[in-house]
Amino acid sequence: MRCARCSVLSCVQMMLLLSVNESVISKNLLNDLPKLIIYPRLSLSLSTVLEKFMKKNSFVSMVAAMFLLTAAVPAWGQDENGFKKFNVREDFTENGFQWFHDAELLAAGNKEKSNAMTIGWGGIGTLWGRTALTVYVAEKRYTKEFMDKEAYFTVMAFDVEQSKVLRYMGTKSGRDGDKAAALGLHTAYTANGTPYYTEASMVIECRIMYAAPFDPQYFKSDVPKRMYANFPAGIHSMYIGEVINAWKKND
Repeated sequence: MRCARCSVLSCVQMMLLLSVNESVISKNLLNDLPKLIIYPRLSLSLSTVLEKFMKKNSFVSMVAAMFLLTAAVPAWGQDENGFKKFNVREDFTENGFQWFHDAELLAAGNKEKSNAMTIGWGGIGTLWGRTALTVYVAEKRYTKEFMDKEAYFTVMAFDVEQSKVLRYMGTKSGRDGDKAAALGLHTAYTANGTPYYTEASMVIECRIMYAAPFDPQYFKSDVPKRMYANFPAGIHSMYIGEVINAWKKND
């Protein structure tokens, strides 16, 4: 698998070879370059390099532009760590009524500190015109501290072979130690700095749009009343997130 950085660097190398004594990228192409590649940091670096090799209306420039587009296309849908980006509206194939019941992993935090926990409650759908994913975290859960501080969270699925991850994350507290390290998981971060584990089979990143605890005065049936009558972790807070990124493991 070739990463986006490799594809872009290969493109630059080819254009430099083509240039020899002639610049290869026109001013218009350079200005549009950040729009052609979805990785802003790579676009910035590439633009800096290409600026030294510019010449307007060059024939080689046209050839290089075609090569750039060809080389960049595979990078658009490709991410590092063996994941491929996908559209949840079109390619999410799980049963939404069953997915959370099967247990997933919720993570929040930043590059300095983060935590994850197993969750069995959640919802997916549309809210305020956005693709939404909702999770619930009880008051005394360690992960709640990170959910309240950060703007993003991830929800991860794991293959059956990794079921030990969900069992451990659901029975141990991050206050007592680094659960990811104990499991041998490798923590990575999205462009927004949101943590996830490279061993996951699917990662969905969300930006929190709304967060609030349940208010018992609005319970309309005995179901939630019985739930919290003897629930030591405390009442849950609801976090509604807008899905902004989603990745699946490559086959």
